[in-house]
Amino acid sequence: MVQQEQDQQKTGVLLVSHGSHSETWRTTLFKLEDNVRERIIGNTHVDGIKSAFMEYTEPSIATRLKEFDKEGYSDVIIVPILLTVSSHSFDDIPTIVGIKENPESVEMLKLEKIERYTPEAEVHITPLLDFQEILQDNVLRRARDLSQNPEEEGLALIGYGSEPYKEEWTKLFEATADHVAAETGIDTYSIGWCGHIVRYSPDSTTTAVERVLEKEKRAIVIPALVAFDENFQIRIIGGGIEKVDNNQERVLYKPDSILPDPGVEKWIVDISHEYSKIIDKKQ
Repeated sequence: MVQQEQDQQKTGVLLVSHGSHSETWRTTLFKLEDNVRERIIGNTHVDGIKSAFMEYTEPSIATRLKEFDKEGYSDVIIVPILLTVSSHSFDDIPTIVGIKENPESVEMLKLEKIERYTPEAEVHITPLLDFQEILQDNVLRRARDLSQNPEEEGLALIGYGSEPYKEEWTKLFEATADHVAAETGIDTYSIGWCGHIVRYSPDSTTTAVERVLEKEKRAIVIPALVAFDENFQIRIIGGGIEKVDNNQERVLYKPDSILPDPGVEKWIVDISHEYSKIIDKKQ
């Protein structure tokens, strides 16, 4: 009987990202899957890996879970590729997969036509990506690449933002800016938002940059976004920079993103292995 149960065990990993209309953004996340595949599948506890998007585009979470069911998987480890806490991690993803029945999330999913699906496989959702140390090292590297003279520069960090969790997002970015200051001497910083928290307006970027320029000659602008999306890095953040007087001389900016990043890849591999071993011990 024990041998039969072991034969039936089949564990998959599902990398879940927010979703975007941008093909560049989606390609980056599929590339992330490619980059970790061999390191995850190389562990005998994991049999397959897929990527899914919460909204805007396919493959959706429901689509991928149906595939796992069709392929006979007994367990699916969901790894959210999200920057920090939000309603997506606490309510939406668990509601989509049938673990929670949050009325507000259910209604939102209906309005946005996001399919819910409770799989036959047992679902295990990992904790959020521990972005604090990863983000600190990532932003430090990118700031150094842009910096010309740290004594005359300040840092403007621009994130997506989440209104109910603004305090948590702000603390994450403050810790990141403090780390950059300790390593480079760039100790003036400000924080701006480009997502739903500011209704996708470029004005928050403009304000954040101008706050830095009140004290420093130049502002280094870093988009603290998981992947590149033309709408955010070009239209919203870039548009906000364009409103700053003499921005070509006073603003240092590269429309890039957190990914690709080896720290993110290592975390995904480690958490996938950790959860697969836990599942294996339960059999």
